[in-house]
Amino acid sequence: MELTYDYSNQLKGFFEKNSHIFEQTLLSEAVNVKDKIDEILTIGNIDLVNNAHHLVFYIIDGEDEALRSFAKQEGIAWATHSIDLSFKLEWIQAIRRTLWKMIEKYYEMNKNKEVRDFFQLESAINNRVDEFLNSFFIRYSTYKDSLLSAQQELVKNLSVPIIPIGSSICILPLIGAMDANRIEILKDKVLTKVSDLRIETLIMDLSGIAAMDKESTVELMSCIDGIGMMGCKTVITGLRKEIVREITSSGVHFNQQTETLATLQQALSEYFLPQLQ
Repeated sequence: MELTYDYSNQLKGFFEKNSHIFEQTLLSEAVNVKDKIDEILTIGNIDLVNNAHHLVFYIIDGEDEALRSFAKQEGIAWATHSIDLSFKLEWIQAIRRTLWKMIEKYYEMNKNKEVRDFFQLESAINNRVDEFLNSFFIRYSTYKDSLLSAQQELVKNLSVPIIPIGSSICILPLIGAMDANRIEILKDKVLTKVSDLRIETLIMDLSGIAAMDKESTVELMSCIDGIGMMGCKTVITGLRKEIVREITSSGVHFNQQTETLATLQQALSEYFLPQLQ
């Protein structure tokens, strides 16, 4: 069925009167996105259709600063919720095509409009759509990078979970793989925490570490030596036979201040429980 447009001699008024046709045309242009509209609204509280109306009016009214600000907000929202960028690109392309279909109809209904006005409009509108895309992707990228940095910092902190259990005693339970990169993070975080928290006894539980290469073993010993130099005693618990084999074959030894116990429970019984009595 052919769409019936309402007349207006002003472009903004034309879009306001024919907003329902704009939406229908936009959804027919955005083949892949239209089925994702509800999902994107649920995931990120992003109303694509309503936002398309805002974008069109910013473009038509020449509100360049508002358009850039809107693009940046959208970039942050899409980066925060990790929504597929291909949907955004298709959506903006569909908005551009729909805009020009509407403008073509607007000029057909306004015979007195001059051709030169059309070409001036063409330049302004396309430049603003491109400005929106540029601002959106720049903000998306920078915000995504900041999120990744924050997540990496969180991972670093989680990989070295020092847990205070008394005024001067902390537990460091280590699990998973120990490689050179993690050992380097461990050294930095542990030495900082020993200093900041004035830790006197650090119980390092290695029961969750199944294997560790020679280089990592040497670096771990170096870390323990550094802890000792700061006046903190290290108690090692949960050493598995594979780790013991790696330590003995590496030729390095625990310093005299370091104590080894079979289990974490044993360490707690000897160092933590007496403080409660």
